[in-house]
Amino acid sequence: MLTTFVITSIVLMLLTLAPLLPSDHWVVRVWEFPRLQIAFLLLLNTVVLGIFYHQNIVYKFALLAINLAALAYQLYWILPYTPLMKKTVKTARSPDLKRRVRVMNANVLMSNRDAHKLIALVNQEQPHILVTLETNQWWQDALAPLHDSYPYRVNYPLENLYGMHVFSRLPLTNITSAERVEKGVPSIHCTAILPSGEQINCHFLHPAPPSPTENSEATERDVELLSLAREIAAKKSHHSKSVLVSGDLNDVAWSPTTRAFLRVSGLLDPRKGRGAYNTFHAQYAFARWPLDHIFHSDDFELVSLKRLPDIGSDHFPLLSELALK
Repeated sequence: MLTTFVITSIVLMLLTLAPLLPSDHWVVRVWEFPRLQIAFLLLLNTVVLGIFYHQNIVYKFALLAINLAALAYQLYWILPYTPLMKKTVKTARSPDLKRRVRVMNANVLMSNRDAHKLIALVNQEQPHILVTLETNQWWQDALAPLHDSYPYRVNYPLENLYGMHVFSRLPLTNITSAERVEKGVPSIHCTAILPSGEQINCHFLHPAPPSPTENSEATERDVELLSLAREIAAKKSHHSKSVLVSGDLNDVAWSPTTRAFLRVSGLLDPRKGRGAYNTFHAQYAFARWPLDHIFHSDDFELVSLKRLPDIGSDHFPLLSELALK
């Protein structure tokens, strides 16, 4: 029994410490994702150890100390994304309908053929802006029934899992699409005009993740996120347009890169103080973390934020409604 507790404690501690290594390789950076799951296993290991192991009190307390230290470190990262902590974005009270924006972000999974599920969900939720990711030409054609409701559109179909489309009820101007860091990995940037006449600078992203099937390192993803953060920060000093960033960032809310993105850009994450809203993986309840995001400037308050039902993808859609103060 002691051997089992020693092995599990050491393994969980090593997984906790792995992201501290000075490496961008996916084998290291991937352990930033399942912090909630590792914390649960550490808590379980601590409870079982405390209740069932009594043979050697010195070993017992040493192992308890290892598990509790690792658990405390994991909680440092994930607690801000629970209702136990203070909200960084206030809840809107009686917001003006003309100053609201409702954004749905949906990574559809390119091989998914349940387009009718997404169309039905869009018709039900009525977002002002729909951002679809992993959408190729098949998906572009399948979502044609939305065209009447969404007259403003940006199409970037690709067959490599990084196609992207924007559907909007709000007028869009200053539209640009660019492969900022990697060839074949686009982002879309535009200005949305609210019924009040106020303008929002919108940035929609889907950088490639560090993984054995994509990029071997997180460098490209991190460069794309942090370069956009610096661009947003630079523009804030020249004009006062509101800003929102949405997409599947292939990074969790609590990662050092996401935290750096928010710190540099000055944007806020409405998840903080509310919940993780885990959007991936839709098919495995225990292996879920928050990969899809909405970030915004501090002139917004939150009307609502919710994870939507399964659409046949490996991601759940994320719906956020913001209102200008």
